[in-house]
Amino acid sequence: MRIKQLTVILLTIAGLHTFAAGAKKDNLRKACTINVASLDTINGYEKYYYIPDENLNKYFSDKLDSMLSSWYVQNAFLLDSTELAEADTLKQTLPDTVYIQRLQSMQSAVSLSYNNTVKNFIAMYTVRKPKQVAVMLGLANYYFPMFEEALAKYGLPMELKYLPIIESALNPGANSVASAVGLWQFMYGTGKMYKLEISTFVDERRDPLKATDAAVRYLRDLYNIYNDWHLVIAAYNCGPGNVNKAIKRSGNAKDYWKIYYKLPKETRGYVPAFIAANYVMNFYQSHNIFPKSPDFPIITDTLMVNDYLHFNQVSEVIGIPVEQIRSLNPQYRRDIIPASKEKRYSLVLPQDEISAYLENESAIHSHRRTEFFPNNEIVNPQNNYASKSPSDVKGRDKVIYSVKSGDNLGMISAWFRVRQSDLKYWNKMRSNFLKVGQKITVYVPEGQGEYYSHVSKMSRSEKQKSLNKKPTTTAVENLASVTQKQNETKPAETKQQDKAVAEVVPAVKKDSSSVKPAKQATENEFVYYKVRKGDNFWSIAKKFPGVSNQEIMKLNNIKAANSLKIGQILKISPKA
Repeated sequence: MRIKQLTVILLTIAGLHTFAAGAKKDNLRKACTINVASLDTINGYEKYYYIPDENLNKYFSDKLDSMLSSWYVQNAFLLDSTELAEADTLKQTLPDTVYIQRLQSMQSAVSLSYNNTVKNFIAMYTVRKPKQVAVMLGLANYYFPMFEEALAKYGLPMELKYLPIIESALNPGANSVASAVGLWQFMYGTGKMYKLEISTFVDERRDPLKATDAAVRYLRDLYNIYNDWHLVIAAYNCGPGNVNKAIKRSGNAKDYWKIYYKLPKETRGYVPAFIAANYVMNFYQSHNIFPKSPDFPIITDTLMVNDYLHFNQVSEVIGIPVEQIRSLNPQYRRDIIPASKEKRYSLVLPQDEISAYLENESAIHSHRRTEFFPNNEIVNPQNNYASKSPSDVKGRDKVIYSVKSGDNLGMISAWFRVRQSDLKYWNKMRSNFLKVGQKITVYVPEGQGEYYSHVSKMSRSEKQKSLNKKPTTTAVENLASVTQKQNETKPAETKQQDKAVAEVVPAVKKDSSSVKPAKQATENEFVYYKVRKGDNFWSIAKKFPGVSNQEIMKLNNIKAANSLKIGQILKISPKA
């Protein structure tokens, strides 16, 4: 979203209010005539409206791909399941009359025009990017209720909830080349104008709730200027100044399709992409696309914090991955919530972790307190993860990866488990742009070079599956070996525990992230798990379907989630 600087926006909006003469707030939800025409039977329509025939998909395709590389999507969605297989999707476009009939059947306050540019976007969603659409449909269950609540609050059409699909592909961590940020792609000036906090530690342009409220207010203000939703959507993208210029250059025409070729090229794609998003979100089943629900709960709750808090404090005490905290709280730029008694801040957590937080709140705030907040002050930003210097390559294995079609830095960093910033530093890259065949240098932990050297030879689906696997089974094999050697010297109870561990280990050799509980491992139907490096209660619970981290802690009489030690034996009660 390329929007002018704050001063330019203010001046432009003030000057454009003449367009809003006579416009009333009760018109915001007024139904519009759906303006569609079969491309086979134009009958003069094309000459009047200059019906466009452009393929502008490249401006939006990358957003869909980058959404897949986010931590939450990579860990919560099984992207290679049979329900998402490309062979199951409808691999062809439909006759124009079918699209037109379906668009006409939708009740919309925004005119849903149809032309070849709209058709190209529909094809992008339904033919070339069905997996991304399936994931967005799953994410919609989380984001659309908050969008709908804000739209209802300010009396705007509900179909505007599809705007973040074309802006960010429902990725709150999205960044554009023009430095637009978040679900609604706010520029700095516009964010400040709508009272979003943007500071060293907080960027509310990434806060789904606050950014949504600001975006809806901005859309309302633009409608009061133009009284036309197509022009509003265009102005939301390129700024009212550019729309105003296009109107003047088109003889003061106030119809989007009449000023179409006077708009910036990327903006020309926004209304067609918006219409296509409306279409695919209503007719996805007709294209054999179905919502992909996340594999762990998306239900969350919000707490208010009134003291400094670091994400690692929460993660280490209650055993929730820090990456999950980041994904649910994207507005905090440096893993720090700069709260105080004078100004409280929100913390969003999975609903089933709320009680654990409340029960351990004092322990969480005191955990490593002097390390994170020496002298009870927020640490220098240079000392925490967001500003870390590039990872030291000393002692690491060097791997060369050859870029494939469709790759991006986010995906590559996920496949190799390294930071995106490190990839750019190692390869002296100033942008995220990649070329097919480009050689990327990656430094991986010592001893894992051979494992990662095979990534270039993997298919896309194999690389995605590798995200849920450990790089090596050496540790598992060593564990089985040590268990066998020490078995004779251990007490009877420990032998019984190790027997259960040994029954669990073979499953890990095939896929170290999927531990199958041994059936009837003990007389009490328990199995035993030996803690490995990198484990926490949450990651261990994932290996036993139906078992929660709180159940494991309770069964083993453990109070502090950060007390796990390598080699520690945990008793697990697997679910039937």
